[in-house]
Amino acid sequence: MASTDVDQLEWLPGQPDDGTPRRTRPRKRRGGFLAGLVGVVGELMITAGVLLGLFVVWQLWWTDVEANNHQAQVLEDWRGQGDVIDAPPQPGEPRTDPPPLPTVGGEGDVMGTLHVPRLGPDYEYSIAEGVSLGAVLNRGYIGHYPDTQLPGEVGNFATAAHRQSYGAPYREIEQIVVGDSLVVETADAYLVYEVVGSEVVHPSQVEVIAPVPNEPGVPPTERMITLTTCHPLFSAAERWITYGQFQHWVDKNDGMPAELLELEEGR
Repeated sequence: MASTDVDQLEWLPGQPDDGTPRRTRPRKRRGGFLAGLVGVVGELMITAGVLLGLFVVWQLWWTDVEANNHQAQVLEDWRGQGDVIDAPPQPGEPRTDPPPLPTVGGEGDVMGTLHVPRLGPDYEYSIAEGVSLGAVLNRGYIGHYPDTQLPGEVGNFATAAHRQSYGAPYREIEQIVVGDSLVVETADAYLVYEVVGSEVVHPSQVEVIAPVPNEPGVPPTERMITLTTCHPLFSAAERWITYGQFQHWVDKNDGMPAELLELEEGR
């Protein structure tokens, strides 16, 4: 008698178990390859979804946590420097003569901070030299374009910052409107600018940071500030630009500008 392949045998239900194996037809595996392929693809898609979700959490939440923690320490360290004056909480005299210019170091060195009263009393981000991602923008700083003027200097003090992730200093830039104040605080002065306009441009339109914005080659006569960031939110297709014009400055030994005192009193 021929040998029996036990891999193709099973006990039939409802039959007495007399210990004798009974032959049945082999089971056919239907769609084995296709089903396996679908299962693998499904598992890969689930894994990709999990990884994508983790990336989104890291990009939109954890980078903010890290950058904000870093900025809190940077601001504390900056204010602790011996040459940074702690202004008394009293009205300082507005001055229109040329303000003192901050000292500028290397990439990533802090030259001051930016206050935007429209965005509340807790809005304060440090301004660092340079606009590289690793050393400046991805660490939560507002970056200063190195080839543009310094705060208080005749020309265009042009800056850049993230709008989402990494602290996002310019996240709410669309809320800043014409007539709002932008206050740059340096070691020994407050410089008050007034917003005069905003626009959306293509990334290639670098003339927005010219000494006279949008007029490259024209000698500047005004002290300007320019804020640049990505637009729309969660995209880098365009750039949002906000312009401000210098109004006055306040010596920190004398006090604070009215725009910041109102915030302090409202705390």
